[in-house]
Amino acid sequence: MSRILLLGAGRSASSLITYLLQHASTEGWQLTVADVNPAHLVPVLAAHSDYARAVPFDIQREELLDELVPAADIVISMLPALFHLPVARACVRHGRHLVTASYVSEDIRALDADARAAGILILMECGLDPGLDHMSAMQALGHIRARGGRLTSFKSYCGGLMAPDSEGDNPWRYKFTWNPRNVVLAGQSTAKYLEHGHPRFIPYQQLFTRLDTLDVPGYGQFEGYANRDSLSYRAPYGLDDIPTILRGTLRRPGYCAAWQALVRLGLTDDSVHLGNGPDMTWAQLIESYLPGAAPGASLPHRLATHLSLEAAGPEMQKLTWLGLFTATPVGLPDATPAQLLERLLTTKWALQNGDQDMIVMQHLFNFEVDGQPLQRTSSLVVLGDDATHTAMAKTVGLPLAMAVRRLAQGQITHRGVVIPIHADLYEPILAELAADYAIRFEEHEVSRPPAAQDQR
Repeated sequence: MSRILLLGAGRSASSLITYLLQHASTEGWQLTVADVNPAHLVPVLAAHSDYARAVPFDIQREELLDELVPAADIVISMLPALFHLPVARACVRHGRHLVTASYVSEDIRALDADARAAGILILMECGLDPGLDHMSAMQALGHIRARGGRLTSFKSYCGGLMAPDSEGDNPWRYKFTWNPRNVVLAGQSTAKYLEHGHPRFIPYQQLFTRLDTLDVPGYGQFEGYANRDSLSYRAPYGLDDIPTILRGTLRRPGYCAAWQALVRLGLTDDSVHLGNGPDMTWAQLIESYLPGAAPGASLPHRLATHLSLEAAGPEMQKLTWLGLFTATPVGLPDATPAQLLERLLTTKWALQNGDQDMIVMQHLFNFEVDGQPLQRTSSLVVLGDDATHTAMAKTVGLPLAMAVRRLAQGQITHRGVVIPIHADLYEPILAELAADYAIRFEEHEVSRPPAAQDQR
C-alpha cells in the first residue's frame, strides 16, 4: 500500500485528482488531499471514502507539514511555487518522495545531496511547461541523434489559450487557465537566449515587441515571445554546443502589442503601492498616468496619443474592452498597479462554464544528417472538456499523476533533485498520454535549402 498526500487542490489539480482516484483502489493507494478550503472536495471524494479523504491545510502553519508528510510515502505539491521549499525540506526531513510541476529553484537544487542521502526523489518540472516540453523535446532529440543528426537550432514554445469556438467576442482571445498573478507579472526578468552563437538579452520593456510568428496546422497563427532563461536548458538537453536555442510563450496575434501598451503605461508594475482608495475608478486611475489634460480630448484619445497608438486601432479596442475608461471602481485600497490589473482581468478573463481552453506547444528543430539540412516540427494541441477539466489541468496534472503511479510501483529509481529528461521517466508517460488520452505530438519533417539560416 502507498500513502499519497496531495497538497493543494485548485483548478489545475482536477485531472490529477481524477487520475489518482481512478487508480487508487486497484493500486492500493490511500489518498489524502489537503487544501485550505477542502469543502469543495467533499462531493468529489464522496464515492471513494474507503481510500480517499480531504483535510484542511494552511501552508502558513508549517507544523502541519510535520503531521501530514510523515504519514505519506509520496507527496505531491500543487501549491504556489514559493511554498515548495518548506514542503521539500519536510520531505527530506522525513524521508518522503516529492513530485511537483514547478521549476527547480536554486534553494531546492541545493537539497539534492540531502535528498540522495535520505534516499528520496524530488521530481520537479513534471507538468506541462515545464514538464511535457522537456519530455517531448528529449524524445525528439533522441530520435534525431539516433540518425546521426547534428543540431543547429532548437526553439520551443507553449501557450495556454482559448479554443477557437470559445474565444467569442473577446478581442484578446485569451482567458485565465492558471495563476492570474503569474500572467500579469510574466516576463519581468530579462529573457536570455542564444542566436547563431551569440547571446541575446531582452529587457522586460521590450519583451512583447520582439516576436516570432508560428503556424500550427489546423489552428492558424500564433506569436511567441522569449521566456525566462533559455540558456539554462543547454546542459540538461545535451545542447551545450548548439548555436541557437530559445524557449518562448505563445499568444494569439495582437495580444502582445496590446499587453505592451499596459506595460508602457505602468499597469504591470508590482513594486509600488498607490495609496488609492477602493472607490477610485478605472478612468481616474488611467487619468493619473497621463500628462496634463488636453482640452476637448477624450480619455481614450489622450491615452492613444500618449502611447503613440491609433485611436481606433486594435490595441485601443482591446484596452477599451477591458473597461479601462469606465467608472468601474478598482475595488482594492492601497494596491499596486499589477494587483489592480489582476483584479480587473480576473473578471474579464474568467472561464465560463461552457468554455474550452486550449494548450498549444510547438518545438522546432533544425539539424543536419550527412550534410543535409532538415527541419523537424513537433506540434501538440490539447482541448479542454469544460471550465473544470481544462486542457491546462490535463496537461499539468496527468504527467504528474503518471509519474506518481510509477514511483509508487517502484519503477522509478532516480534519487535526488531530478527533472524528467531521462528516457525511463518520459517514455512511459508520453506513451500513456498518447494511448489513453490522445495527447500526442504531431511530427513533420522537411528539407531546408543548404543556405537557409535560422531567423528570429
